[in-house]
Amino acid sequence: MPAPLTLPAHPDVTIDSAETVWQGRFPLQVVRFRQRRFDGAMSGPRRWELWRRGRAAAFLPYDPRADAVVLIEQFRLPALAAGVDPVLVELPAGLCDGDEGPEATILREAEEEMGQRPSRLRPVGDFLLTPGGCDEHVAIYVGEVTAPPADAEGLAGAFGLAHEEEDIRLRVWPAAAAIEAAVAGRFVNSVTAIALLWFGLKREQVRQEWGTS
Repeated sequence: MPAPLTLPAHPDVTIDSAETVWQGRFPLQVVRFRQRRFDGAMSGPRRWELWRRGRAAAFLPYDPRADAVVLIEQFRLPALAAGVDPVLVELPAGLCDGDEGPEATILREAEEEMGQRPSRLRPVGDFLLTPGGCDEHVAIYVGEVTAPPADAEGLAGAFGLAHEEEDIRLRVWPAAAAIEAAVAGRFVNSVTAIALLWFGLKREQVRQEWGTS
């Protein structure tokens, strides 16, 4: 049996109960609680469903010499359920295993999803993905890589773990084109959009720090 899931103590929150009602790949809890309101009073009893996915990490692969980013594409069933194109443009990413730190997660996922590891990483920020119902929060980085050879459409090979039925396609983008697409709202994956919008502001600074020779 997995260890019981707990919620961090907080002086303004009283947890009355936290019941795990589903223990699949990721647990689902029903939490009954009260929290201090902005007027200083405690709220009445509240009930919330909480999906426990935990820590994750992602990185934007950037080649400063080619001034290009390497993005992955893969099928996502929840995107289909949401009524959007289920093939999403994403960053190499994954959930942290146990006590694994975000940078270690990135190194592992980069090897699995694009066949190389970043030579250095720079943090972007830490973000909650669905704070209305899930505890998953992702640490995003930009990482230095060498962009792989690509065809005229930017396609640069297929990766992923066969035993997990992963089917991942790499595409090399000119950095300016990827940033423009993010600004135009073409990437529905929030992590991809956040990373590229940040990178649109910091790109020249990153190039100067990492060099282009």
